[in-house]
Amino acid sequence: MTLTPVDMDAIRLSAKVAVTATLASLPFGFLAAYFLTFGRFRGKSVLDAMVNLPLTLPPVVIGYLLLLLLGKKGWIGSLLDQVGVRIVFTWQAGAIASAVVGFPLLVRSVRIGMESIDEKLIQASRTLGANWHDTLLTVILPLSVRGIVAGSALMFARSLGEFGATIMVAGNIPGVTQTMPLAIYEYASSPGGERAALTLCLVAILLSCAVLVFHEYLGGKLARRD
Repeated sequence: MTLTPVDMDAIRLSAKVAVTATLASLPFGFLAAYFLTFGRFRGKSVLDAMVNLPLTLPPVVIGYLLLLLLGKKGWIGSLLDQVGVRIVFTWQAGAIASAVVGFPLLVRSVRIGMESIDEKLIQASRTLGANWHDTLLTVILPLSVRGIVAGSALMFARSLGEFGATIMVAGNIPGVTQTMPLAIYEYASSPGGERAALTLCLVAILLSCAVLVFHEYLGGKLARRD
């Protein structure tokens, strides 16, 4: 059971897509969790529903909607096409698809961390004259680190396994957009590809276990620090 150069490309691309999706989503996920936890405004329930919508939609639906949005005739795709930028059927499209699908998991974890913060600490900072952004950066952000770590780990793991949305908007091009799930699918649907598919499955299991172990280690370290 060996890995071919194409398999290694798929593993590297999966990690690249997962890291990009997680890092790009962190600031937006943190702000969304903040407004959903501490915000008092009309339409909060609508925002909550929109954030969690990818959890209920089939990934293929999300991928198709992204394809319509980012394609040459799409609202965003047409604007990008005018400046010579193409997103569809690139690894960046896979990162966007993974970010959209995993975003609710990130927001939920960060939100849980924020909801555990003692309200008295926030009130004390405001009593001392801190603006909302000062309170956000000096009180809420440090006390939400465990939720951020948990959400990042979940989103990274979810991005490693993303299939439906990715194949719709990025395609399955070996060496370009083919991630591990797409490579496994191609091997499993090809005669004699069972051994190669099983090898990549084992790699995916090892990577997922490594992410979970790192999450538990970092979470325990943060808990001891607290």
